[in-house]
Amino acid sequence: MKSAPEYKFYALAGGPVQRPGMVRVAEGGAAIDMEVWELPAEHFGSFVDGIPAPLGIGKVKLADGAWVSGFVCEAIGVEGGTEIPELGSWRAWLAR
Repeated sequence: MKSAPEYKFYALAGGPVQRPGMVRVAEGGAAIDMEVWELPAEHFGSFVDGIPAPLGIGKVKLADGAWVSGFVCEAIGVEGGTEIPELGSWRAWLAR
């Protein structure tokens, strides 16, 4: 599954755990390969509570125009990160 071609895609700075970040933009974005998972509603709150800033859960537009809840990144969170849209997915970044 792919996002709509409206996202900048980054390997975020910091760590030690490497994290991706997607930011929706008005122009200059790319379609990013995505994984869509299901999570039982009763676990959603504790899952979201464990997500470290600058990441969060927001609406992500898919290539077919549908919207799903997914990981998004605050714009300030990409400072110092590496833009990686040409790889097309986080798995490709990790495998490089």
